[in-house]
Amino acid sequence: MELEALRSIYEGDGCFRELSPVSFQYRIGENGDPKAFLIEVSWPETYPQTAPVISMDAFFNNTISSAIKRSILDKLMVEVEANLGTAMTYTLFEYAKDNKELFMENQPVNTVTSVSNSISIGTPDAPANKKKDKKEQLSKTQKRKLADKTDHKGELPRGWNWVDVIKHLSKTGSKDDE
Repeated sequence: MELEALRSIYEGDGCFRELSPVSFQYRIGENGDPKAFLIEVSWPETYPQTAPVISMDAFFNNTISSAIKRSILDKLMVEVEANLGTAMTYTLFEYAKDNKELFMENQPVNTVTSVSNSISIGTPDAPANKKKDKKEQLSKTQKRKLADKTDHKGELPRGWNWVDVIKHLSKTGSKDDE
C-alpha cells in the first residue's frame, strides 16, 4: 500500500529513486547545492512495526562530515520512533526536506570548492591567459597561391602530396635493396 502511494506521489520527481520494492533514495536539495544530501530508506520484513533502515552511505554524501551525517540520522530516528507502527517513508523524506537547513547548518560550504581548488593548483592565472596569440598575416599573393591550391571547399586536390611521397621513397629505398 505504501509502495503504491510513494510511486504515485514521487512520480516524475528527479530527487526520488526506487532502488527495489523495499529500498528508496531521496535527494534533499538541488544537484549543485553544497548542502544537498541523499537519504536511503530500506524496509525490513516487519516494517512498519519495526524501524526502517536509514542510511547516508551513498557516494553523493562523501562531502558531508561524519558528525553531520550522525546528527541527521539521530534526528530522523527520533521521527521514526514517533511514527512507529505507521507507514513513515514519505514522512521521513518530507521531514528531511523541511529541516534541511537545520540539519546542514554546521556543514562548511567550502568543502566542495576546496576540492575544485586543489585540482586547479599549478595552472597559470587567468590574466596571463588573456594575451592573445597573433595570427600569421598573409600577403595578397600568399592568399592567392593558397586559394589556387585548394578547391571551392577549401580542400587540397587529390594527389597534391604524391610528389613528396615519391621523393621520400626514392631516398629511403625499398625492402629489396638490402
